[in-house]
Amino acid sequence: MPQTNDSKWNARNRISGLIVADLHSHTRASDGSLEASHLLEIAQARGVNLFAITDHDTVASVAAGRAAAAARGVGFVAGVEISANWQSLPIHVVGLNIDEFHAPLLDALQGTRDMRLLRAKAMGESLAAAGIEGAFEGASALATNPELVSRTHFARHLVQSGVCGTNGEVFSRYMKPGKPGYVVSEWMALEAAISLIHGAGGSAILAHPARYDTAALGGTDALVSGFKKSGGDAIEVVCAGHSPSDWANYAALSRRYELKASIGSDFHSHAESKVRIGDLPRLSPSLVPVWSDWAITESLFSAHRK
Repeated sequence: MPQTNDSKWNARNRISGLIVADLHSHTRASDGSLEASHLLEIAQARGVNLFAITDHDTVASVAAGRAAAAARGVGFVAGVEISANWQSLPIHVVGLNIDEFHAPLLDALQGTRDMRLLRAKAMGESLAAAGIEGAFEGASALATNPELVSRTHFARHLVQSGVCGTNGEVFSRYMKPGKPGYVVSEWMALEAAISLIHGAGGSAILAHPARYDTAALGGTDALVSGFKKSGGDAIEVVCAGHSPSDWANYAALSRRYELKASIGSDFHSHAESKVRIGDLPRLSPSLVPVWSDWAITESLFSAHRK
């Protein structure tokens, strides 16, 4: 007798409970320190069976990630982390399960990378005016992708050159509003980022919402509400940038606004990342995971039934 829709949904939810997901990571194509193949090696070793590479404003490592995942038997979805603005606030929107060949998405990402390079040069000029010469050149030397010289690369350079002792010190003294190295960036609007992700067949996720200073804009509730109204699909509930109290808070917001939930380590490097790939706790069973209606979940569901 075939399953009813309800029984099929309940069975799929049981399979979702077996999924160990890490859906936010970075390679050397943006500001990570490892190649895609190395990330998949770690993911497999750590028991992750659903993984995504989400480099900043590029999909350059997706093909290598997919090949490495297939070789290791790890479920894989293509991803990207898009720089966007909500009102006046820079935020990040993760696109998951996207078509990485979608032309409008690729064109928009190229435009953002062009803007990133201009920003990096302006950041170098601002730091030079504060007496720190050669910061753009030093950061560029640490960036594998010359189009993606990021704040992280500047931080690494300032630590390596002895200006600061840690990346945390860099981000407290520089590259924030009112400090040397800070440059205002006019990223694409939140609605545009979500539309691009949907156009590429993907799910739009609000990345690490606890990291943003939303006090002047109505707080985190206003941000999550605005994300929902803009067409967003999910929020990162469990991630390295959240404390256990944040997990509870964003789980509640996920339920209140009927947004799905995502999870990701935001892994960049062994030295800099707060948690290792696969170390985060599972999502609460009271939440609807972002992968609940993906074809790859259906494949895992079907494989489990055989």
